[in-house]
Amino acid sequence: METPGLIVHGEAAPFSTALRSLVNNPLYSDVRFVVGQERQEVFAHRCLLACRCNFFQRLLGSEPGPGVPSPVVLSTVPAEAFLAVLEFLYTNSAKLHRHSVLEVLMAAVEYGLEELRELCLQFVMKVLDVELVCEALQIAVSFGLGPLQERCVAFIEAHSQETLRTRGFLELSAPALLLLLRSDKLCVDEAELVLAARSWARVGAAVLERPAAEVAAPVVRELRLALLAPAELSALEEQNRREPLIPVEQIVEAWKCHALRRGDAARGAPCRRRRGTLPRKHHRFLDLPFK
Repeated sequence: METPGLIVHGEAAPFSTALRSLVNNPLYSDVRFVVGQERQEVFAHRCLLACRCNFFQRLLGSEPGPGVPSPVVLSTVPAEAFLAVLEFLYTNSAKLHRHSVLEVLMAAVEYGLEELRELCLQFVMKVLDVELVCEALQIAVSFGLGPLQERCVAFIEAHSQETLRTRGFLELSAPALLLLLRSDKLCVDEAELVLAARSWARVGAAVLERPAAEVAAPVVRELRLALLAPAELSALEEQNRREPLIPVEQIVEAWKCHALRRGDAARGAPCRRRRGTLPRKHHRFLDLPFK
């Protein structure tokens, strides 16, 4: 009776190095990509991509015709990110960089590369900082990446003031901003949040060519106006007349809390203090039970 064979393994490093040398190498290449807005030409090998990734198997499933095949155009993924994806497909490893890892992450999600996606998520969580966190949160919200979303929200809660000053904050979508405004743990005062929300709405209004109040409508209800002192609320009301942003009835609800000295006097007005809320004299009335 023949004994069962034994699988033996050579060294992995030379194998990986040899395959890495084929990344974007026209030698024996049988498929070309035109990648990103810069339309960079990238060379690859059809059989390797197809056996490693179902996305490319479907994309490259048909046999190329005679002559030089037309390049495959992938305009939405930057060339640097696409090359990182190829490196992973060829070698099962990739060199990630802080400035491009989110683009690699999006490509990994789009191409169904779960292992690369997890590696990118681990890397993002290690290098997360004030400049990166809002862009990471936006991607987490857009692609339903729950753990990354939670990590980003927790980071912003701890570094709220710095984050509000970044360009990434101004570019958040309404659903992403809603996540932040619903948090009790933001380390920032409500007056600063109102200013940040107004700046965010101005940017969105310019980009979308819509009124700021319309852009802000999905999020402004989460601003806790009752936390503002009467003088601050008066100043906000005056500015709101000149530059409409917050519904008048929301400001009225905040005034009602002041008039009745009861936090739940207007059931639709959030009165809970956040972690960074600065103390004001009227705050001692906000927690009285409704009768």
